[in-house]
Amino acid sequence: MAILFAVAHPEIEVLGIGCVAGNAPLPQVVANTLRVLDAADAPAIPVAAGASRPLIEPARPSHVHGEDGLGGLDLPPSSRQVDPRHSVDLFRDLILQAAADGNGKATIVALAPQTNIALLLRQYPEVAEALERIVFMGGSASGGNATAVAEFNVWQDPEAAAVTIGSGAPTYMYGLDVFNAVEMPRAERDRLADSARVGEQVVAQLLTHPMADPDPENPDGYSGHIGDAGAVVALVDPEALLTRVHPVRVELEGASRGQTVVDRRVRHGEDAVHGSAATAHPVEVALGVDTARVNRVFLETIALLP
Repeated sequence: MAILFAVAHPEIEVLGIGCVAGNAPLPQVVANTLRVLDAADAPAIPVAAGASRPLIEPARPSHVHGEDGLGGLDLPPSSRQVDPRHSVDLFRDLILQAAADGNGKATIVALAPQTNIALLLRQYPEVAEALERIVFMGGSASGGNATAVAEFNVWQDPEAAAVTIGSGAPTYMYGLDVFNAVEMPRAERDRLADSARVGEQVVAQLLTHPMADPDPENPDGYSGHIGDAGAVVALVDPEALLTRVHPVRVELEGASRGQTVVDRRVRHGEDAVHGSAATAHPVEVALGVDTARVNRVFLETIALLP
């Protein structure tokens, strides 16, 4: 849904897409991306394969989006060709070219484990200064979903997330605090399902897929989350979200591994007084969201798809 929204919105230019192992293995992610671009009737957008596993941990695919990572959505195979470059090199070329063209800096929107982003920032550190910012769907200022305290994308590769927020590039965290709040009403899902437009039909099917284990209070499994698309909506309608800049660090050890520790204190604590404060970096954190407004922007944009 994030890709469909980004392709359709007139104020967003999608320069390229890099794929990484996350909810599904890398080859499946690449195939899914090409198929979704077809569904959006997107122009030729370079798509490159990246990391097939996190920096340290083995790959750990999730059941949340089904075996195919796309909720069982039956889209036909694509004839689009994968860019021969690794995602890291694709990103470097596109970002530096955008800066050289003088048309404004590029923004990375990271909707998966941040392995590719970390590799990019380590291999080509000069890219950080050429970026407008990095918007990532991940983390949480409250609880987690992969574990009690860790959100899936950060939990999948905590070291990569730590590299990203510590890179010096401006960062924006669209975490579970707002992700879980943006639900599309069932009536809108039904309206999309009855649409003659392919894009809206695809969105309706994706909205129907339950992004969690069966809920006894929701037996038909409808979740209605627009998911990562909300992070892309934040690009074009930032006023729809309440954000604050807070120091953030990523836990890398123990039972809290993968937790994004968002320091919302207004005064220094004992850790600072006694010199034991862990290193954290300023991140713009989304803490509240106008759900109706985000849904409206999303639906108005999706309506532009063929």
